Amino acid sequence: MDEKKVLERLQRQCVRSEQCTADVRRKALKALEGDAEAAGRVVDALVKDRFVDDGRYSAAYAREKASLQGWGSVKIRFMLRGKGISDSLIDAALGEIDSEKAEDKLQRLVSARYRQLEGDPQWKLKLMKYALGRGYAYEDVAEAIARCQPRG
Repeated sequence: MDEKKVLERLQRQCVRSEQCTADVRRKALKALEGDAEAAGRVVDALVKDRFVDDGRYSAAYAREKASLQGWGSVKIRFMLRGKGISDSLIDAALGEIDSEKAEDKLQRLVSARYRQLEGDPQWKLKLMKYALGRGYAYEDVAEAIARCQPRG
């Protein structure tokens, strides 16, 4: 496939959904059969014309994963780093997440899982493992679990 067709195809993809530089570069390399120089020109053109913006991508990714999937900031940071997003852009994206909504989401997840584990002698360990796996910070998980426990 020639460079112009790849550029047009990637532009259409970028219009439909946010893409990060690393994903677009990978797609361009594959479409151009490993021609790194041509792929670089395609990616540069997409960035220059603002089809690709890692800041915009990371903010949308963080909002979506926090609200829809119920991921915590630890997991979101890890996944964005894996996509080659800079720490400053990740920090800005995580700053856009509503902390109260994230806290409520964690509490709902922990409470629902707690009800499933009632009667299990290892409920606390399993609950902690579950919430940490969702990407929440240990301190936040411990607080949420403490609010689930029966008093007394």
